[in-house]
Amino acid sequence: MNLLRKILFPFAIIYGLITSIRNFLYDKGVLKSYSFDLPTIVVGNLSVGGTGKTPQIEYLIRLLSDSYKVATLSRGYKRKSEGFILADASSNAEILGDEPFQYYQKFKNIFVAVDANRKNGIEQLLLQKQKPEVILLDDAYQHRKVKAGFYILLTTYGELYSDDFMLPTGNLRESRSGAKRANIVIVTKCSVDLSLDEKQSIRTNLKLEPNQELYFTGVEYDTFVYSKNKKIVVSEIKGIDTVLLAGIAKPKPFFNYLKEENTVCLTFPDHHHFAPKDILEIKNLSLNKIIITTEKDYVRLKESIPEDKLFYLPIKSKFLGESEAFKKTILNYVGTSSRNS
Repeated sequence: MNLLRKILFPFAIIYGLITSIRNFLYDKGVLKSYSFDLPTIVVGNLSVGGTGKTPQIEYLIRLLSDSYKVATLSRGYKRKSEGFILADASSNAEILGDEPFQYYQKFKNIFVAVDANRKNGIEQLLLQKQKPEVILLDDAYQHRKVKAGFYILLTTYGELYSDDFMLPTGNLRESRSGAKRANIVIVTKCSVDLSLDEKQSIRTNLKLEPNQELYFTGVEYDTFVYSKNKKIVVSEIKGIDTVLLAGIAKPKPFFNYLKEENTVCLTFPDHHHFAPKDILEIKNLSLNKIIITTEKDYVRLKESIPEDKLFYLPIKSKFLGESEAFKKTILNYVGTSSRNS
């Protein structure tokens, strides 16, 4: 913890008190929450950024979209638009935000919507001619105005919420007690060889409620990088001059997976809007090189970089055992809620 964060400790106490009072008022019904008559699943976290929400949302889309009409609803972080927007052929990353636009590009049989007011967003989705049957609420764990039917809380291996503290001293957006709202807790970005003893130690550390389920996932990188019309096997990149580019919260694993001795690495802030000067810098550094970026950055860069130079590396969330138990829990919730509705 750096010195500035220690100095700001009193503000963390004040912030924690404010968020705790807010949660108390929602829990007691003084502030009204709204629920809806269809399955609604929140994927979120207690901390700021970088816990792997996007791969987890995509995992749920793959799990559910063959049997149900799925909608994702996000606030559209850093988008240059306002209000409710339902993605269509005219949409781009500036209108939707990078993650919703990524969903829209990858999954053609779902609704993708953005609205900072999740209650209004759900109401607008239910006014569509073909209504969604399941709504996935992306990064809405602290959005208490909507009471979802199911909550999935993500926390990163090595940076567990149980070891963290409130902003600005730590990275928590609300106190650790907020984890009690979760039906499932997933520890993300684990090593594939995570031992049973480590899993048990984490379980003890998190102090879960008896009714809460705990799962562990890692990051599964694709064996190819992709451009608009081409793909290259990752193992063949070693002989190609490359620029690696990432504008995500925690880019180190991405760089480590692809980096060679002479690789150029460019880092930008999370959800960065690439200005003309950024594009010029990228082009100058990538002369006679290909650019490999994250999937989230690709949707923001593809209109500005020649398509034969720009590649992206897809990732997926991979469960370290017990994936069938996770699927069963989600499918049971959605199936039961759908029948009840």
